[in-house]
This record gives sequence, structure tokens and C-alpha cells, in this order.
Amino acid sequence: MQTLPDSLSYLNGAYGALADAKVSVLDRGFIFGDGIYEVLPVYGRRIFRFEEHMARLDRSLSKVRIGNPHPAEGWLAIARKLIAAHASDDQLVYIQVTRGVAPRDHVMPQGIEPTVFMMASAMKPPTAEQRHQGVACVTARDFRWERGDIKSVSLLGNVLARQISADRGATETVMFRNGMLTEAAASNVWIVHEGALLGPPKSEHVLEGIRVELLRELCEEEGIAYNLRPIPEAEVFAADEIMLSSATKEVLAVTTLDAEPVGHGALRGKPGPVYAKLHAAYQRAKAAQSI
Repeated sequence: MQTLPDSLSYLNGAYGALADAKVSVLDRGFIFGDGIYEVLPVYGRRIFRFEEHMARLDRSLSKVRIGNPHPAEGWLAIARKLIAAHASDDQLVYIQVTRGVAPRDHVMPQGIEPTVFMMASAMKPPTAEQRHQGVACVTARDFRWERGDIKSVSLLGNVLARQISADRGATETVMFRNGMLTEAAASNVWIVHEGALLGPPKSEHVLEGIRVELLRELCEEEGIAYNLRPIPEAEVFAADEIMLSSATKEVLAVTTLDAEPVGHGALRGKPGPVYAKLHAAYQRAKAAQSI
């Protein structure tokens, strides 16, 4: 049996030990996976791109018809209390909002209060070795549901996808739907072609990662061309560079895909120059865009 963290959590207006937090077995998050989550990265006890995370939380809640239980300043106050109570300077603050507690029925019940849960945990960033050497990924068909744009707690498809790479000793599972790149199990995926950073277009199949807009801004600062467009599977395997982005990975070079080195020439199988520029720019953004 794993030992649960001895840290502070927030549940429906009350703070308490994480190990003691309890919800009803009739909570729709437990019964149906009927809820939304968000993760706030924290550096030096300051939240990175807070407003953007709040906007995405609000979008996802609206798409599943759950009212946002707090204004942004309310979420910020709770997050800051959890951050202050945690031992680590660099953290992840997890937010989960479910539809609430009601008798089991597929139809969305009216007039119930959402269940709100939050906790902080230590961030586990990529190692120095991963930064220097890049990471391995594998590919799979994107077999998840059609609404990847909703940051739902119903993550079984992502769990199964991530397990594919875990079973093969890889960092992520890069997925394709009908021969086109979508995303990875818990990351957005990017390629570099002729010096330009390319990602899949916004759609219901892809979660709009906070780093999608951030990388557009960083590319503009660094003079790197940027475009979101359909990317065929063959183009991914022929890419000059491949990268992952997420709250925990920030931006991370992929140097092998399905056991084949990524890239060409002297940089084949090594992190490339576009990754190096974006990683450095990301570190500057963390200092400038955290509150």
C-alpha cells in the first residue's frame, strides 16, 4: 500500500490533510468521471500563466455545463494558501471540479453544487540528462474519445495511451488519428521543418495546451516561424526535430521515435537548435510571467 502525501488540501470550502479528504461515492466525478481538472505550474512559489489556466478551466467547464464555482481571485487565494503550506518551492497545483453529488443517472442533474478539490504537490521536472540527451517516444493510433479539447477527468484513454510508452520504457506516446498527428498522452507534440515550429491545428481532437500560445509568443521573440496545420504521420518521422510541451515537461526534445533517431546529419538523435532556443526562452518566460 502506498503512503499518501501528508500535505494540505482543499475540499468544498474546507482545508485539511490530503490523506483525510473524502467525497461521496455518489459524486458524479467518481461514478461517471463527470468533471474538469486543471494544473497550475508553480516556480519559486509563483504561479505561471495563471490567467491562461483560468481561461481554459472556464472554457472546459462551460463545454460540459458546469458553472465555475469561483472567480479567478477566489481560485488564486486558495492556490496561494496551498502553495504556502507545501515544502517545495516548485509545485503543481491540481484543481478538480465535478458536477457534484446526485443519484446515479446519465442525465445532468440540475440544482446541485459542484464538488471542488485542490491539492499541491512537488513538481518533478525533466532531469538534466533528459534535457541534454532528449527522450524516447513511441507512436500509437489515437483511440480516445472525440472531445480531446475538454480537459476532462475522464482520462482512461490517456492512461491506456501512456501505458503503451511506459511498457516500452519511453517517455510519451505520440498519437495519430486517421494518419494525422494529434497529441501525446499527456503532452502537446511539435515538429520542426526547415527551421519552423509546426503543431496540429486547434480542433476537438486536441487539448489547447497553455504552451500552444506560449510557444507562439516565444517563436515570435526568437524569430522562429510558427504554424498550426495538419501534420501527416510521414512528416513527423521525417522531421528535423520533435518536441513535447506540457506543464511538467515545459518544452522537451524527442530524440528517438519508435526506436529510430530523430533528425538528420550531425544532429540526428540529438536535441536540435530550435529546441535549444525555445528552452532558453521558456526559462525567461517563467521568471517574467509568474505571479
